[in-house]
Amino acid sequence: MRHDKNPNGFEAGRRLAGAVFAVAVLLAPNLAGAQAPDPGPGADTPPPAPMQGQPVAPNGLARLSVSAQFAADRKPIRSGLNWRVVSESVDGASPRIVARSSEPEPAFSLPPGNYTVHAGYGFASGTKRVSLSQQGLRDQVQISAGALSLAGSIGDAPIPGTLLSFSVFVPLQGNSEGRLITNGAKAGEIIRLPEGTYHVVSTYGDSNAIQRADVKVENGKVTDATLHHRAAKVTLKLVASAGGEAFAGTAFSVLTPGGDVIREAIGAFPQVILAEGDYVLIARQEGQVYSRDFKVESGSDRDIEVLAK
Repeated sequence: MRHDKNPNGFEAGRRLAGAVFAVAVLLAPNLAGAQAPDPGPGADTPPPAPMQGQPVAPNGLARLSVSAQFAADRKPIRSGLNWRVVSESVDGASPRIVARSSEPEPAFSLPPGNYTVHAGYGFASGTKRVSLSQQGLRDQVQISAGALSLAGSIGDAPIPGTLLSFSVFVPLQGNSEGRLITNGAKAGEIIRLPEGTYHVVSTYGDSNAIQRADVKVENGKVTDATLHHRAAKVTLKLVASAGGEAFAGTAFSVLTPGGDVIREAIGAFPQVILAEGDYVLIARQEGQVYSRDFKVESGSDRDIEVLAK
């Protein structure tokens, strides 16, 4: 796969994958970890059969069979779908959801009438109004969609996915972050989204190692974006002499040179992930306070010792 770098600190590689995310981010159910993996857009499968009437369902009901396809190339969507069927009232009552399913091609037994079928696919969706007769109906919903897969690195070295989390925003005019779409997304997770530009915030560890980038999601493609962090993991120690044994139960505070607290930890040798830069380390042990200045260089994991003297 070919990757292009840009000065914002991320690389995006796009692979053709099938078709297209379209509408309303807020109409679809929250995706975070709830969907089963699917083959992705553009699976090499034959087109669906022409729409045909379905056998009559029992007890005077009719059979409504539905499936979804990507809008650009009409290839079927095989998983990751959430279906809702909404009835259209003839007496002025509010519409209501009469059926749900997470199957790729569900079949519903419903009274004949008019319905709106909604297919949610991550944060994208498609809807279609159908008229169901006693003979039954087979129909399809088109979804215009793309997807985003995120990762992080230090230089050329990938960051373990367990140490990363991502937030995705829709930028608004005058606000680069704008509206939050999803929070706590994991590395490699497929985030299905309508086409557009999104603001991604990557957090490495649980301190101040944060990277931001704007990423474009295109119709019919999965966008792979790697955000490049400049950070390192440091191990904090209070010792009697250089290289000596660390004192247990030490309370550490990591501060900026201006005095802002970045991280606090307690232990003999806690590990902290910090962004590249200058810091002050404060160590407290049995009523005594010790300190030293130190520097974090990107990709240089090391011990930071404070001498108890």
